[in-house]
This record gives sequence, C-alpha cells and structure tokens, in this order.
Amino acid sequence: MKVGMTVNGVGEQVDVEPRRTLADALREDLALTGTHLGCEHGVCGACTVLVDGQPVRACLMFAVQAEGASVVTVEGLAGVDGTLHPLQRAFSEHHGLQCGFCTSGMLMSALHLLRTEPNPGRERVREELAGNLCRCTGYAGIIDAVVAAAAELGTTLREP
Repeated sequence: MKVGMTVNGVGEQVDVEPRRTLADALREDLALTGTHLGCEHGVCGACTVLVDGQPVRACLMFAVQAEGASVVTVEGLAGVDGTLHPLQRAFSEHHGLQCGFCTSGMLMSALHLLRTEPNPGRERVREELAGNLCRCTGYAGIIDAVVAAAAELGTTLREP
C-alpha cells in the first residue's frame, strides 16, 4: 500500500505492507534511524514520535495508520542548519544522556510536554517521562534538562 505522510515537514510516500510498523517504515524506508526500537511492545518508549502533535509508540502503530498525518521524529528537532533544538542542547549540557538509546523517545515526549505545558515543575516532568525507560542516567539529568529547556523556551516554542 502507498502511504503519504509529512515527516519532519517533508511530504513523503512509502510503499508498505499493511502490517509494517511506523517505526520500521521510518527507519528502513525513510532512513530516519533516530527512532529507536527497544522492546517492540510499547513499553520502553524509545520509539516515541509525534503524530499530529501527539506522542505515539511507533512500534505499535502501523505505517498505514499514518496516512495523511504529520510525523515528527527526533531528526526533525534540529534546525535545517544543524542548530540543536533547546531540548537537545539541554540534554547535552545537563548530562541527560549516556548511551543515548532512550534519548530520542525522551526528547519527543519532553517536546510534547513543553508544547502543552510550557513551564512544568520537576514532578510533572517526572510523571510525563515515566513511560520512557532509561537504564543509564537515573533520570535526574533528564529532568534537569527538560526543566532547563522549559526555562529557555518560555512560551515561544519553535516548531520543528
């Protein structure tokens, strides 16, 4: 089946089998390998992307379900000139990443949070990111990074 969607602001069309996941279509057909596959059961959050502005587990969504949708992956965060998004920069500056495997899902979940709540407290950040698993950081740096990015962004979030 041919599926048309906008990915990171670019119109794309992929030819997929109906059972192909969005994660596989992004990674294999569009070479957007920042969407990581961890558990492939929707538990770890590594494959989180935004579909029409909402966080979804790309390993649980079929690519055909994204027909006509707007999808944002971690590759869509940085500016076209390579300038890091404030969230990406904050993750680096506040040691919110180590191995990096969970980072793309954490960033996308955090982006959704900051778009809906521009100034969340630490506890709210912790609640929102609870569905994303990290084995390396202990989460403190991740929470620090999201809070710092929120302060930098204020109420003027740049749309990736």
